[in-house]
Amino acid sequence: MKTIFPLFALMLSLITFKAQQVYQLNTFFDDVPDYSYMKDLNNELSLYVGNYKAIYEGNEITLFITKEDKRFNELLDKKYYMDILIVKYTVRNVATGTVLDDNLNPINPKRDRIISMGTNPPDNNSIDLYYTGTKCGIGWGRITLLKINDTQIKWAYYPDSRLFSGNDCPDSKNIKIYLPVTKNLIFTEQ
Repeated sequence: MKTIFPLFALMLSLITFKAQQVYQLNTFFDDVPDYSYMKDLNNELSLYVGNYKAIYEGNEITLFITKEDKRFNELLDKKYYMDILIVKYTVRNVATGTVLDDNLNPINPKRDRIISMGTNPPDNNSIDLYYTGTKCGIGWGRITLLKINDTQIKWAYYPDSRLFSGNDCPDSKNIKIYLPVTKNLIFTEQ
């Protein structure tokens, strides 16, 4: 009898256990049960991983792109996992070498963050990213990356159109957006 009860409990737990459901990367999070996993099944995100540089208006922009598998997200009371790209960056003045902006060690981890939202199949699987902006959300918006060959990506940045003044963000002395606000900027892998 002592061995029957543990075996019965084990069988019951195996029957009631639900495996985590895995979906394609671009599955809308609201269309899946809680704790589902939107996985990069086709390895589309891995193509973008690396360090890339470009020069724009006298500034050198370096992107450090990494992939994080199975990142936990909670959005609008929905809990799910998703493979994402994380983009860190530095913007350096070429003439002086001065770092104008970076998000390598953010003070507030919920700010100054660039993370992928998914791919765009109609646009050659370009990657859509969300940028939270710097202090006070300055510059928040959408960034699109498109892999154009083995060593280059094309950048497009669409910041929010809201205008800021010094009064809108009193704790920040600088309300300038340093990321390149442009389309079709080519970054080369280093």
